[in-house]
Amino acid sequence: MTGVAYYRSVGAVPRTRHTAFRDEQGNLRYEELMGEEGFSSDSSLLYHAGVPSAIVASEVWELPDLATTPNHPLKPRHLKLHDVPAGGDAVTGRRLVMGNADVRISYVVSDAPSPYYRNAVGDECVFVEEGSGTVETTFGVLAYRTGDYVVIPRATTHRWLPSDVDGEVSRLYAIEANSHIAPPKRYLSKYGQLLEHAPYCERDLHGPPEPLVETGTDVEVFVKHRGRSRNGGPSGPVGTRMTYARHPLDVVGWDGCLYPYTFNVEDFMPITGKVHQPPPVHQVFEGANFVVCNFCPRKVDYHEGSIPVPYYHSNVDSDEVMFYVAGDYEARKGSGIGIGSISLHPGGFAHGPQPSAVEASIGVEYFDELAVMVDTFRPLELGEAGLAVEDPAYAWTWARGSEEDGPPVFSNS
Repeated sequence: MTGVAYYRSVGAVPRTRHTAFRDEQGNLRYEELMGEEGFSSDSSLLYHAGVPSAIVASEVWELPDLATTPNHPLKPRHLKLHDVPAGGDAVTGRRLVMGNADVRISYVVSDAPSPYYRNAVGDECVFVEEGSGTVETTFGVLAYRTGDYVVIPRATTHRWLPSDVDGEVSRLYAIEANSHIAPPKRYLSKYGQLLEHAPYCERDLHGPPEPLVETGTDVEVFVKHRGRSRNGGPSGPVGTRMTYARHPLDVVGWDGCLYPYTFNVEDFMPITGKVHQPPPVHQVFEGANFVVCNFCPRKVDYHEGSIPVPYYHSNVDSDEVMFYVAGDYEARKGSGIGIGSISLHPGGFAHGPQPSAVEASIGVEYFDELAVMVDTFRPLELGEAGLAVEDPAYAWTWARGSEEDGPPVFSNS
């Protein structure tokens, strides 16, 4: 499920659903049900000025390079995302960092408007590392800013418009699911309301405030969808450019529980304890076979002997991806990791803080750090961008204590 816990009605909708709804001139509005899991989960009804199915052309869109390379031989990885060149738009400019059959993680430094776009493979959760702008959608306009998660349900037509302030770019960390993305089930009542123990609530989620009714003809939409590549490769995302007879962003009103929204990390209320709390307390979203967590600035453990940095742990069932966004991440001091870094700690590798960070953290009362973590339950492979910006020395830093030392050399004696 993607829908958030409460119903919204935006713009003009008829009193009774599935009945004739006309404009002031008597022209019929065209009702579209956008629903998940067939007709059996969250949905919204959208009312279009034109026929939402009317296309006049369909052509192949060659997607960016989505090939992946296994993490073999197995080792932890450090990727420097700020080495990815700036330029391009938030859709066609994305570069694949890593992925598996359930989720793809991409990065783009956007300075241009995107084309109209629809991901028909799964929901998207795009974290705004830096920048501001708007996302125009069939449901209306979302404003975004630094620290926002922009959650866009599967098959929502939209486009990204970064701020046109001179020199400003949007650094976007795109988490693309092959499923839906939603708040963790343990945060929700049986009817879908966020509960009191959840670290955020409905008032922290911001959907489009009013419709965006665009006009025009022959509007092209880039569609990422399920299929098989033309060269006979494995099944996966493929692309099509559909041209619509009338503008697809022509919705005069909608209502329901399925819509795009933003959530800012400033509104996440960290859960802390007397001793170190495990990563699930930092969870913000989940999809099929993966979770999203954020580690926000917070007071830390108050037991007199507590060690605030994480204990060493083995990812028995998952790969862990940490994106270091802001602050001073205590556990990774001395590793070479900094703002804009990603660490990949794969299943089968016991990992934890750099050795010097353990002693240094004792007695610390506050962590000034911001990171976004994705844990996956299938192994992750490296995309072309991940391979291009890797720091090859990272795997050996626990043994030597410095990112500059390279792999340890052992004596045969």
